[in-house]
Amino acid sequence: MKDLAFRRHRRLRQSASIRNMVRETHLHTEDFIYPIFVIEGDNIKNEIKSMPNVYQWSLDLIDVEVAEAVDLGIQSIILFGVPSEKDDVGTSAHHDQGIVQKAIRQIKANHPELTVIADTCLCQFTDHGHCGVIEDGKILNDPSLDLLAKTAISQAEAGADIIAPSNMMDGFVAAIRHGLDEAGFQEVPIMSYAVKYSSAFYGPFRDAAHSSPKFGDRKTYQMDPANRLEAIREAESDIEEGADFLIVKPALSYLDIIREVKDFSGYPVVAYNVSGEYSMIKAASQNGWINEKETVLEKLTSMKRAGADIILSYHAKDAARWLQETK
Repeated sequence: MKDLAFRRHRRLRQSASIRNMVRETHLHTEDFIYPIFVIEGDNIKNEIKSMPNVYQWSLDLIDVEVAEAVDLGIQSIILFGVPSEKDDVGTSAHHDQGIVQKAIRQIKANHPELTVIADTCLCQFTDHGHCGVIEDGKILNDPSLDLLAKTAISQAEAGADIIAPSNMMDGFVAAIRHGLDEAGFQEVPIMSYAVKYSSAFYGPFRDAAHSSPKFGDRKTYQMDPANRLEAIREAESDIEEGADFLIVKPALSYLDIIREVKDFSGYPVVAYNVSGEYSMIKAASQNGWINEKETVLEKLTSMKRAGADIILSYHAKDAARWLQETK
């Protein structure tokens, strides 16, 4: 043995304190954005069957959910609306009494320090479930931009701190940036869903938001999961058009994309830990197949290690509790 030459890497793993000392990647509660589904009606707290412990909340109950997140140290939430009425152009998405607009005003009044992000899309609000205007079965790009800008302006008027457009129409960041600026909201940032793949991991979200398309799919505007270089082109376009944050969605199967987007852009990158990724962990945990806490924290750490500055996750409240326990 004395003639062998090798490095002793295990010296830095000998105790918890030494491991903590040399740990390269750290999760913090302020890294998290917590998603909340708000629905029209009263006294509603509907658990989403495919997303255990995630609920649709009516406005009269939503303060309980928001207050819990705030008490855990979560500093940012994103709102998804479930309207009572839908039409072919998603009118309720930009109505000043729309469900998202009402929720923003209420939450900001009660928690002015909380960063409230508005998801800006049409699919929950259209009767066909697509993210734009439909004509002869096709999703029209440019007419959709006007509606998206109108929606973003109405959300900013309601008090949203950040606008997060998720539709993947070409030019959507440019249209929304121009609309916000013209309306006097030059200081409101855009957190763009810059790299959004047409993924099989979105199923539970569509249950939660009632946003499944009534025909076809979203492959003409969301990205092919096989493409890497296209992700860079999409992110570059959004930067040129005025995006302030870049979301990569989903996260877990696209850690390589998170790293590339971070390395080339230098912009704040958001990993969207999507519903299917959440539900798989929950199902395996409930069956006793995995340790939920250890698996979730490992998964979230992998996103930070890949280059994400921020993580949008349904695990946010649980992760915040677990991080408090380790202090």
